[in-house]
Amino acid sequence: MVGTLDEGMIIEYFKNKSILITGSTGFLGKILVEKILRVQPDVKKIYLPVRAVDAGAARRRVQTEVLEKELFGLLREKHGQAGFDRFVESKIVALAGDVMREGFGIDGATSAELGLLESLHVIVNGAATTNFYERYDVALDVNVQGVKHMCDFAKNCPNLEALLHVSTAYVAGEKQGLVRERTFRDGETLREGTHLDIGAELRLARDLKKQLEYVDGPAAEKAKAERKAMKELGLARARHFGWPNTYVFTKSMGEMMLAQQLRGCGVPVVIVRPSIITSVLNDPLPGWIEGTRTIDAILIGYAKQNLSCFLADLDLTMDVMPGDMVVNAMMAATAAAAHSNGGPNAVNPAHSPSPPQPQPVTVYHVSSSLRNPAPYAVLYRTGIRYFTEHPRRTADGRVAPTRKVRFLSTLASFRLFMLLRYRLPLELLHLLAFLCCGLFGLAALYDRLARRYRFVMQLVDLYGPFSLFKGCFDDVNLSKLRVAMDNGGNGGGGEGQGVFNFDAKTVDWDDYFYRVHIPGVMKYVLK
Repeated sequence: MVGTLDEGMIIEYFKNKSILITGSTGFLGKILVEKILRVQPDVKKIYLPVRAVDAGAARRRVQTEVLEKELFGLLREKHGQAGFDRFVESKIVALAGDVMREGFGIDGATSAELGLLESLHVIVNGAATTNFYERYDVALDVNVQGVKHMCDFAKNCPNLEALLHVSTAYVAGEKQGLVRERTFRDGETLREGTHLDIGAELRLARDLKKQLEYVDGPAAEKAKAERKAMKELGLARARHFGWPNTYVFTKSMGEMMLAQQLRGCGVPVVIVRPSIITSVLNDPLPGWIEGTRTIDAILIGYAKQNLSCFLADLDLTMDVMPGDMVVNAMMAATAAAAHSNGGPNAVNPAHSPSPPQPQPVTVYHVSSSLRNPAPYAVLYRTGIRYFTEHPRRTADGRVAPTRKVRFLSTLASFRLFMLLRYRLPLELLHLLAFLCCGLFGLAALYDRLARRYRFVMQLVDLYGPFSLFKGCFDDVNLSKLRVAMDNGGNGGGGEGQGVFNFDAKTVDWDDYFYRVHIPGVMKYVLK
């Protein structure tokens, strides 16, 4: 860790740098690409491998899924549309690739023509499947094998100065107490008496897929059965080893793979573990968000009048970080890592005549639970306030009433409540609909209420472990980075709140959720 790290040093670090970013079509990836282009227009190249059949398709995908987003409005305003198009054309290189293939699936001739391996200074691996209930084979291919392919690729980059991997703080599973910023040991699990063998898990998924190929039946039915079996296998394996879902389980394995593959390589490796990532707080577009974040499923369910109760303890901490603050921490951590390895002109020791000096893997929890905790009650009270003052309307134009949500703080109490309040009446309604042969609209009523019931139960199954999470993420390493920024005079937090602010203590959570995040979800997610 450098002694001081000011805004100027971070901005200057990215000057004339070539950076490869996977996952650029994702929420965090877009924010990172925009931020680099905005604060350092003299960046040399940003390479964006995306899944596409050829270079033309890759360019079109980057254009429509990244550069045309509202997020790039400030840059368009600065350059004008024609100037913006010329600017990004000179900086952004879209590559047809796939993280699930060796070498990111980038064509060898294309790589050689670009001098890609020799030119790269930074690799940011943000590619992931974040589906909690993903097929096991797909989650392994992206979140685990994808990391291996990144590492193999990085080993062939002689001028690489830093490698940053985006994980999640919830690799901690359902741990309680203080969760340390440390890497996983090989084979480590969250359940005592178990040992994790990544190779065995890969074979298990592969073997099941082969077995399912021999099942008779129509192709569509076979595909459906395969999806179901693979999803159930992922969830079963995750819970066997102590993780609540397939996503955080495979992200944990990805971290283990990273440590195994790059141990002693001589390139500084950074793992950034954000907690729940929420909408942009400040720049370039407050409230901007894509996709459904963990807590937003609750907001959206409430806004659509599908949610009248949920499993949550309103006194527990809801660990969230705005997306722009996560990206600020990523850029600061990258610059700090490169400087700690001999400065921005350091050469990858793995390709130098002298033996490589082992570099530690530095883990950063980009989180708020320790420095500025926000209980779930903040989300609830700001939601009630927002929807009271900005009432939603039903399909026929009537104002929808703002109803309170019942929260139950234990799984046992929630299941009992759902059984008595919803499940038993639903079964009675189903029986009546059957006896009345569908008359009086009973069948349609049953279908509508049953869908709501299943929606709530699915939300609780997937997100319940987060809403009852009793851990607190240690942020010693992030604090050191923040202190280095403060010593540099700005940027890390405190009063300065500079261009690279990532200090959770500077956020007023009530104001942020009411004024920024909830309106952002309504505008950008629910349109």
